[in-house]
Amino acid sequence: MSVQFLDLKSPHQELRAELRAAFERVLDSGWYIQGSELKLFEQEFAAYCEAEHCIGVGNGLDALHLILRAYGIGEDDEVIVPSNTYIATWLAASYAGATPVPVEPDERTYNIDPSLIEAAITPRTKAIIAVHLYGQPADMDPINAIAKKHGLKVIEDAAQAHGARYKGRRAGTLGDAAGFSFYPGKNLGAIGDGGAVTTNDAALAQKIRELGNYGSKVKYHNEVKGYNSRLDELQAAFLREKLKVLDAWNDKRKQIAAEYLQQLDGNKLGLPHVPEWADPVWHLFVVRSANREAFQAHLTAQGIGTVIHYPIPPHLQPAYAELNFTKGNFPLAEVIHREIISLPIGPHLTDAQSVQVVDAVSHYCQ
Repeated sequence: MSVQFLDLKSPHQELRAELRAAFERVLDSGWYIQGSELKLFEQEFAAYCEAEHCIGVGNGLDALHLILRAYGIGEDDEVIVPSNTYIATWLAASYAGATPVPVEPDERTYNIDPSLIEAAITPRTKAIIAVHLYGQPADMDPINAIAKKHGLKVIEDAAQAHGARYKGRRAGTLGDAAGFSFYPGKNLGAIGDGGAVTTNDAALAQKIRELGNYGSKVKYHNEVKGYNSRLDELQAAFLREKLKVLDAWNDKRKQIAAEYLQQLDGNKLGLPHVPEWADPVWHLFVVRSANREAFQAHLTAQGIGTVIHYPIPPHLQPAYAELNFTKGNFPLAEVIHREIISLPIGPHLTDAQSVQVVDAVSHYCQ
């Protein structure tokens, strides 16, 4: 029996009737952009995140970019970002016209190391983007303390952290604003693309809503040069149905992660570390292997699907050649990207499949 890495069919089979009803609801309404489904989803997702405001946008990258734009961050500014992250975090700063300034991670959690942030701050620094990588929250209290000391904004890249908690508080309310992605593979994924911003700042929420709608509050009256970045009615309707089961699906992920951590403890792989203050939602279950290629080949031969998140750190991508980074500039990010590999995890992974994964990994580690 093979175990695919990502199963996008089973969640939709479980909610087939609800999703069909949502589709019919939107189809029958005759209203497909900025209608009642979006308004209701924004209210429901804000409540879920324990935030005061939610603004639906086109995708997760747009969410981060629009936050920066709304804060007036742009040319000649710097934004602190993790060296260990998906390139979208850096692209958000670049889209705004700012320069991403990388900071190395805590090797145990893979999230940005707060103790290294202050050394990267310059007079041009305007914000810190903290990524909750793989669904585990970054250590936000010291990050916020540093930001307050230096007058910086704190933005959460919560693209992988729908429902995660830090010291009891939901991701999405741990900084000044947060960007979420609803890419289909996320814990809360659309059937297409989508994103959202959450914040407790009413003025920021209004500005982001305006920026994402061509810079317009009132149709055909454009206050600023804006963008076209709106979560459509159909995706909002689908997300409303999925939001109802998100906690149950996250609980299943936690159950599988706990089984992996227990059964794989003591082997030669590097297993995830969860601080006592973190309640992750396990978007990914990432391990480290010094001989990743051999390990991945073994799992492939055993019918176990894996993915590498991510093979090349942003500072070594050709897209950022102009920053003149070279190998060795961020050695911890480089070794992490060289060794990490993600095992199958998801709300519809069966007990038999998780046992098969454990058996295949354990056999390699003997």
